Amino acid sequence: MRAALLESDDERDILPSGGTMTRSFANLALISSLALTPCLGGCAVAVVGGVAAAGGAGYEAGQERGVDGTFTDMNVTSAVNNALNNQYGNVTATTYRHNVLLTGSSPNPQAKAQAEQVASRVPGVTSVYNEIEVAPAEDPWQAAKDTWITAQVRSNLMFDGDIRSPNYTIETDRQSVFLMGSARSQAELDRATQIARYVPGVQRVVSYVEIRSGMPGGPDPGPSQAGMPPPAAPSAPPPGSTMMPSAPPSSNAPIQVQKL
Repeated sequence: MRAALLESDDERDILPSGGTMTRSFANLALISSLALTPCLGGCAVAVVGGVAAAGGAGYEAGQERGVDGTFTDMNVTSAVNNALNNQYGNVTATTYRHNVLLTGSSPNPQAKAQAEQVASRVPGVTSVYNEIEVAPAEDPWQAAKDTWITAQVRSNLMFDGDIRSPNYTIETDRQSVFLMGSARSQAELDRATQIARYVPGVQRVVSYVEIRSGMPGGPDPGPSQAGMPPPAAPSAPPPGSTMMPSAPPSSNAPIQVQKL
């Protein structure tokens, strides 16, 4: 699969076994840093809590794939994790409509390729998108930054009226944001990738989103909405704050659109 690199501006549903330990440390670090920052903690906790609450049954029912599709994808993710069994590195599986995204790290190229082969043989898997890095496992602080970026992208999508946010699944690894899901139009997808691109700390946005015109969830965004500027990037934390990444907005972060 060949990615087209565009230079122009443009749930976590369950924690998989492959990356459970790192993700647990990431969540612990993020919660601890929120607790240590009382001046900003109230706002941040509200955002993170709101995103977490969106994972309930009502949120799943609002997805284009529906509750049954969401449940099926969760089972596929679990089956992939069981098949990988932590044998090929710190690998995380994310599933949307039977398509599996592999992120994380493997110790060598052979392990990376083997992880893809194993995942592709799991019943119910249609395609495997291998984005595993050949690198050491993330340290807890890097994983915490990824967790924060995912929460921020999810929050921004949820509060954008032109985007059907339940139809997007977000995974962040080493400050690269991976989008999966279904968009009602190219305009909606462009806006979603732009929103992710402008979150502080994001280095790259990779889209595995399908265009599914006419799907339920409201009217397609009009042509005039496609040219709207991205939302203002969240303000950076004050000097010395450990609550979230201090990197400036990634206005030059490239966007890779995978041709599905």
